[in-house]
Amino acid sequence: MLYAALKRPAPRIAAIDESLLWAGVLLLGLGLVMVYSASIAIAEAGRQTGFHAYYYLLRHGGFLLLSVLAGAIAFQVPLRLWQTLAPWLFMGSVALLVIVLIPGVGREVNGSQRWLRVPGFGVQPSELVKLCAVLYAADYTVRKAAFMGSLRRGFMPMLAVMLFIGTLLLQEPDFGAFAVITVIAMGILFLGGMNWRLFAALIVLLVGGFLVLIWTSPYRLQRVTGFLDPWSEPFGKGYQLSHALIAFGRGEWLGVGLGASVEKLFYLPEAHTDFLLAVIAEELGFAGVIVVLALFTWLVARAFSIGGRAAKLERYYPALVAQGIGLWIGAQALINIGVNMGVLPTKGLTLPLLSFGGSGLVANVVALAILLRVDAENRELMQGRTG
Repeated sequence: MLYAALKRPAPRIAAIDESLLWAGVLLLGLGLVMVYSASIAIAEAGRQTGFHAYYYLLRHGGFLLLSVLAGAIAFQVPLRLWQTLAPWLFMGSVALLVIVLIPGVGREVNGSQRWLRVPGFGVQPSELVKLCAVLYAADYTVRKAAFMGSLRRGFMPMLAVMLFIGTLLLQEPDFGAFAVITVIAMGILFLGGMNWRLFAALIVLLVGGFLVLIWTSPYRLQRVTGFLDPWSEPFGKGYQLSHALIAFGRGEWLGVGLGASVEKLFYLPEAHTDFLLAVIAEELGFAGVIVVLALFTWLVARAFSIGGRAAKLERYYPALVAQGIGLWIGAQALINIGVNMGVLPTKGLTLPLLSFGGSGLVANVVALAILLRVDAENRELMQGRTG
C-alpha cells in the first residue's frame, strides 16, 4: 500500500498556489537576513561560536537548506500516505518527548530540558510534535466523525492523549508548546464537527486549567506579573519585555536601518530567536512589522481557503490538515508577536519561518510543503486528474 502510494506521480510543480509559495519564501528570506543582523554581536563575543560573526548565519543557512530539502521530499508524499503514517509519526514524536526527559540524554539550556543532542545540532522534539499533532488530530477526527457530538467517544480519548503530552511538556518545561498543541487539537476537533456547546464548555475548562497551571507555578506566575508591569522591575522579571518595547519605540515608522539595532547589542536576550520581531521593529520600523503581519495573515488565510476547497471536494483529511497547519502557524505567530509587543506573557516560542532554530524551521517548511501538496491535489482533482 505504501509502495503504491509513493509510485503515484506527484502533482505538477506548476499546479500550486504561487502566492502561498512566495509568502513562505519571503518569510524565510527575511528570517535569514534578520537572524544574521540580530546575531552578529553575540556571535563575535561567544567562545562557543569561535568569535565568528557569521556563525549563526551559516548555521541558519544550513538549517534552511535542510528544511527546503525536507520540504521538497514532503511535497512528493500523497495525503493518503500521510494519513496512513499519522498515528506512527505521532507516537514516534511523543517517544522523543519521553526520551528528552531522561537524565543525561536530554540537554538542558537556560533551565529547560528540551533538546536532544545529535552530531552537528540539537533536535527539539516539541517542534516535531506540533507537526505530527496536526497530522494525527486530522486523522483522529476523520475516523471519529460519527462521534464528534459525544464527550465520551469523541473527545475523551483525545483529551487523554493531550493530558499525557501536556504532562511531558510541562516537565521540560515548555508551556508555550503545550498551548500551541492544545490550540491545534481543539481547533481541528471543532472544524471536524464537534458540538459547539461541548466545545464552548471545554474552552472554559481549558482556560481555567491554564490559569491553575499559572497560579501554582512561581516561574509562570512571575512571567505573568512581569508582563503586566515590566517597568516595575526593568532589571528583573520585566527585563526582556522592557527592552523589546524599547526596540519597538526606537524603530518608529521606518526603523533605524538594517543592522543598526542597539537592543541586539547584549540588551535584548534571545534577539535572534524568541525576540526577533523586536529587532525587525527596531531596524525596519512599523513598516517592517506590517509586512511580517501581512505575510502571516495571507499564509493563514490561504491555508483555510485550501482546506475549505478540499472539504468541498469531500477530501476531509486533507481539509483538516490544511486548516490545522493554518491554526498552528497562526497561533504560534500570534503568541510570539503578542509577547514581543507586550500584550501576552513571555513564552519560549519562536516566530515561525523566521527565527533561528533547526527543528522549528524544518517542521515549518515541511508543513508548508504539505499545505502546497493539498492545494496541488485539489487542483489536479478539479481538472479531472487523480495524480
